Amino acid sequence: MNLFDVYTLCDIEPVMAKGCQLWDKNGIEYLDFYGGHAVISIGHSHPKYVDAITQQVKKIGFYSNSVQNSLQQELATKLGELSNYPDYSLFLCNSGAEANENALKLASFQTGKDKVLAFFGSFHGRTSGAVAVTDNQKIQSPFNTGHKVNYVTLNDINAVEAELSKGDYAAVIIEGIQGVSGIFVPENNFLKKLQLLCNEFGVMLILDEVQSGYGRTGKFFSHQYANVTPDMITTAKGMGNGFPIGGVLISPDIEAKKGMLGTTFGGNHLACAAAIAVLDVIKEESLIQNAEDMGYYIQDELDGIRGIDEVRGRGLMIGIELESEYSDLRSRLLYESHIFTGAAKNNVLRMLPPLCISKDEIDIFIQQFKKLTSK
Repeated sequence: MNLFDVYTLCDIEPVMAKGCQLWDKNGIEYLDFYGGHAVISIGHSHPKYVDAITQQVKKIGFYSNSVQNSLQQELATKLGELSNYPDYSLFLCNSGAEANENALKLASFQTGKDKVLAFFGSFHGRTSGAVAVTDNQKIQSPFNTGHKVNYVTLNDINAVEAELSKGDYAAVIIEGIQGVSGIFVPENNFLKKLQLLCNEFGVMLILDEVQSGYGRTGKFFSHQYANVTPDMITTAKGMGNGFPIGGVLISPDIEAKKGMLGTTFGGNHLACAAAIAVLDVIKEESLIQNAEDMGYYIQDELDGIRGIDEVRGRGLMIGIELESEYSDLRSRLLYESHIFTGAAKNNVLRMLPPLCISKDEIDIFIQQFKKLTSK
């Protein structure tokens, strides 16, 4: 049997990783400025994280949600405290797409409506319902998800009001920062007005913080820069530092009912042990503050470098829009400088390093960036 060939893969096979470093099967060392789509939050192979998973698997790795699992409550309590949402409830699942699916479902249950407003350039996952609210025609689902979706331009509050005033929307879903389309940040004032409109028209506000959450932007969630409180917040990538887990943080105004949502693997013992370790390390090592500090440092160091049209983002979620002649820079950084980065359309280099990245490691990246763009 062969693998179903749907991914374009680089010819590198990592076999070991620690902190912000990777090593491939040939022993070549790489600097990781991508973290597997923002998945690696506390660094590769953190000893506390490895120990937590190792000890848990010796006890019980998995049992379904038909029995009590006190690790789930420990995770919910610590997540509520660190994120500053102690009065919200947590539904655990396995991925960001699944988190968004469940948030949309809850919005329909709460409002009795099925229409969703999303934004051009958005990405919310690859399951059928998540794809339905994703502005990317290449992966549009052929299935009827039950949701009718309209799109408006990010930061265009007048277009939002025109749609919501029709009175037939269940939810607005918006990313804390648009990642896949090239790191576009919603304006703080836009998010404030968006929440007011949702409240006015009885629409659920869903903040997709799957990529922009878990301290990546210098706050626990990116929307907290705008001081808004969504009805639901979805999270996943950095939540388990590589172990699959996702979640929906749900406002206390939304009542839970037995059988409303369900999952087989969500919130299993191993996933919870991993996620608890992540929160402990983030707190103990002040990684949210480090993300803010290192984000400012990167942007300052990038200022004025040849080949850059614009730098966007917050904290350690940064997009570098390149001049067209440097469209191959990501590949050159990888194969010539041995630095992993990400990419988006329109010549955008995406940087999503572990939150433990240091100034010394940033200096290596800046040095290599300058070297390659000076040629």
